[in-house]
Amino acid sequence: MPRTRAGLLDGALRALLKQGPRRTTMTDVAAFAGVAKATLYNHFRTKDDVFSGLVAAEVETIAAECAGRPLDDALVHAALRLSSHPGLRRVAADDPAALAMLVTGGDGPGWQAARGAVRAALEPAGLAGDDLVLRWLSSHVATPGTEESIREGAADLLAGLGGSARRERDLPTTTDRS
Repeated sequence: MPRTRAGLLDGALRALLKQGPRRTTMTDVAAFAGVAKATLYNHFRTKDDVFSGLVAAEVETIAAECAGRPLDDALVHAALRLSSHPGLRRVAADDPAALAMLVTGGDGPGWQAARGAVRAALEPAGLAGDDLVLRWLSSHVATPGTEESIREGAADLLAGLGGSARRERDLPTTTDRS
């Protein structure tokens, strides 16, 4: 089941990238995933459910990539991924109203997964403010930032939360990492 769901979500992303959010249909998702429509409907009832599942899976992927990193580096990494995510960029270009729905939060699986991931990253540092951090991260979905502005913003955000963030000049650049 998990492999089938992952394949469906991969197909949904490919369909979204090729056709945009409005023109993508359930038939397209099934075709891009290489499955029968009935298989798709066994996992997702509507296109909105597919896209919600896609957001939740992407949040889980980014959270896994951030696990074990220092908090400031994790924030920078997450914001950079959100700023450059091809699916989000396509939604922003084709359907700004849908993008607005994504970044305004709510109780959808993507938002809940993001809230849990942020809370899990803040708690070991003794910090609260998961909604503030989540809103800062979601601002990079709507308005992508440069690496420099993201680093500065992450340092300021952590300082405002009472966390110890290294100054931007002390943070390694992407090219400094191996």
